[in-house]
Amino acid sequence: MSNKEQHSFSSIVSVNPYKNTYVNAVSSFLSETQSPEYTKNQFTTSYINTKDFLNSQISISKNIPDEDIYDAIFNKVYDEVGLDQAITYYIQYIEIFNTLDEENRTFHVFIVDPLVIEDTFVESIENIKYLDNITPSPLLIKSLYAKDIIEDGSVACFIYFQENDTFITIYDEKEFIYTKSLNYSFKQMHERFCEIFGEQVEYSDFINFLSSETLKDTTSSYKEPTIKLYKEIFANINDILTYVKRALNIEVIEDIYIDSQVKIATHLDEMAEVELNIKSNTFDFEYGFESEDTEIDHMHMLMHLNTTLPKEDIYHCNFTTYHRPPKFVQRESGRVIMLAVASLILAFVYPVSYWTLTYAQNLQYTLLQEEYREVHNIKITREATIKNREADKSKTLKQLNYEKDQYVQKKNTLIKIHDVKVNYPMKASLLYTLTKDINRYSVKLESIVYKEDEADGKNKHVKLGLVSSRDKKITDLLKYLTRVYEGKFNFSLEEISYEEESKLYFSEVKVNLI
Repeated sequence: MSNKEQHSFSSIVSVNPYKNTYVNAVSSFLSETQSPEYTKNQFTTSYINTKDFLNSQISISKNIPDEDIYDAIFNKVYDEVGLDQAITYYIQYIEIFNTLDEENRTFHVFIVDPLVIEDTFVESIENIKYLDNITPSPLLIKSLYAKDIIEDGSVACFIYFQENDTFITIYDEKEFIYTKSLNYSFKQMHERFCEIFGEQVEYSDFINFLSSETLKDTTSSYKEPTIKLYKEIFANINDILTYVKRALNIEVIEDIYIDSQVKIATHLDEMAEVELNIKSNTFDFEYGFESEDTEIDHMHMLMHLNTTLPKEDIYHCNFTTYHRPPKFVQRESGRVIMLAVASLILAFVYPVSYWTLTYAQNLQYTLLQEEYREVHNIKITREATIKNREADKSKTLKQLNYEKDQYVQKKNTLIKIHDVKVNYPMKASLLYTLTKDINRYSVKLESIVYKEDEADGKNKHVKLGLVSSRDKKITDLLKYLTRVYEGKFNFSLEEISYEEESKLYFSEVKVNLI
């Protein structure tokens, strides 16, 4: 909403549909309200969590006219993302302007299942009746740059923990480039904490511990499981950042802004800086609002900040289906009343109305004929475009199958090379080790046989044919090997035979590699 539009509303209400919290803004003063009501003079705004929408990048030809862009994106999204054809998804997009592709236009596309919108906002709509704006939560970060609250245009990562979702969002040169939902909302963290702790803990107790005790000072039994949980979370974040840097050709991420919906006693920014080795800060920005409640959720702050900006400074990605009541002349009831009044007037001026109606019908017929010709031309053009895309798709699939075959061949070759490189030195090392110990007990080696299970290559063993002048040397050797290599090899000896003619003892020792 632009500044000019904002002046036509007496107040602004932001809605968190996941916790059913409402924050009202009059001028620059914010206050949380427990019982919001429908008022036609208020502007209402909300958001959807990252886990509730799909995000993808789509490229289309620059030759497609602006009026056909939505249809082109719509069709390509269903094809490339693999959406269910039986569902009509809500699709919004924002264009990426800093690409090097001279032939195509690239867009960030956001996709939402209609049932998700309906289920998420069912309770909120009962209270306020309509929503003017529903924005994907990562796009609200744009307002921090538009207001120059964050002036640095380097690559920055934003991480925000909420009760029902945790998102990680990356901006580069003050523009959105990536977002992902982490499987570590507070509810998911609670479940994982209970798994690590080994017993069920009440959710309220878990949140109370995080809010009231720091990991440095606490002596609670919850300390160690919580540290393991945080280590796991930051390891996951590090993996995502590594992937993003590689996928998007990012050299370095300069800053991390990390915070949570629930106030946590342990400073997340300090922990992030240690674990990720990136300069980290909280979400405690100077938003420019006044409030008696210091615990207002940062998402509410971002929503209100977003409403103060001109249209050209925000991302236009609105998923609302709960539009405010139309004006009287646009309502069905209003149209019926106006039609009735018009009918009464026409009854008194029948000749004039008859001539006017005939003229209007002829004009409408002419307009429909022109519209039909335009629509027919568009239809022919789109059918040709679809055929071209199908041909491109078939060609691409053939190339993909060829690349897959090449990949499998190279993979098999590498496996063979690895087997030769790893297993043969391993056999030599094993024989050297065992031979050295056999000589220590003056036992001679008659034969060596190495075998492994051909099915999976895991069951490996060596059979050693031993010869000695005394059977005790063989048994002493076996005791020594069993004791020294316990946990590495399993040794088994079935019998020791004596040959009268040579006066020597013979035995076969089987060595299994664990």
